[in-house]
Amino acid sequence: MSARQIAKIIAATAVTEGAGVTVHRTIGTPALRNLDPFLMLDHFSSDDPDDYIAGFPDHPHRGFITLTYMLDGHMLHRDSMGNHGDLKAGGAQWMKAASGVIHSEMPQQTAGLMRGFQLWINLPGKEKMSEPAYQEFSATAIPEYNNSGIRVRVLCGEYQGVRGPIEDPFTQVQYFDVRLEATAQFRHALPADLQAFVYVFEGDARLADSPLPQHSFAVLSGGDAIEAVAGGKGARFILVAGRPLKEPIAQYGPFVMNTTDEIHQAMADYRDGRLVQKKAAFITA
Repeated sequence: MSARQIAKIIAATAVTEGAGVTVHRTIGTPALRNLDPFLMLDHFSSDDPDDYIAGFPDHPHRGFITLTYMLDGHMLHRDSMGNHGDLKAGGAQWMKAASGVIHSEMPQQTAGLMRGFQLWINLPGKEKMSEPAYQEFSATAIPEYNNSGIRVRVLCGEYQGVRGPIEDPFTQVQYFDVRLEATAQFRHALPADLQAFVYVFEGDARLADSPLPQHSFAVLSGGDAIEAVAGGKGARFILVAGRPLKEPIAQYGPFVMNTTDEIHQAMADYRDGRLVQKKAAFITA
């Protein structure tokens, strides 16, 4: 097996979203517009409720999937079709916006903390106008591998025989929350045709002998395996991989299509109250 190297380090950019909420963005910035099939990655983290109390009021999406993973705190969400829920710490929400969803997300503290990630995953052109869908998974529904100083929560994909509950048939996304004790070694076979990245949010690690300090985002090079070693205080990171769609990307804010004409149609549909065409199926576990 050939271990993947670090192809590029991206510094997170502070971005104001919603009603004044600050998030730290890596994918979806001038430094990295997209990482096919991934369109955006936001890391939100604060112990000050004034940073996010206004939340993300009603806003539209069309043409892609959002995958939200809560580390601490919880997220109240509601959409214009009557779906609602409360995504709690350790849980994940997979939302296929597809033809159109308008929803709100209101982050809340638990024990003074609110942390998590939101990843945007592109949909192939033939699926962009398909029916929307929600899947929400509690912390207990996400399985974990735990052995020899290595803990891996598996949201998507499979690690050491542990399979996550979320499946994306279009891009075969793998999404792991990896926690390593000091000097522990992590290794995972990764198909060479998958795009992959790592984001370290606790401690530090070395990946293929290159340092990854806390809050560093690394695009990985080609190869068929990933090897990481935790620093002296341990490490925690997300490892995400997916098959590129290799299709044109036309994006305007919360609309991601293949052509400019499709973007103009999405904007007109939103303006004229036609964006939401189907009620999203809502599944919880």
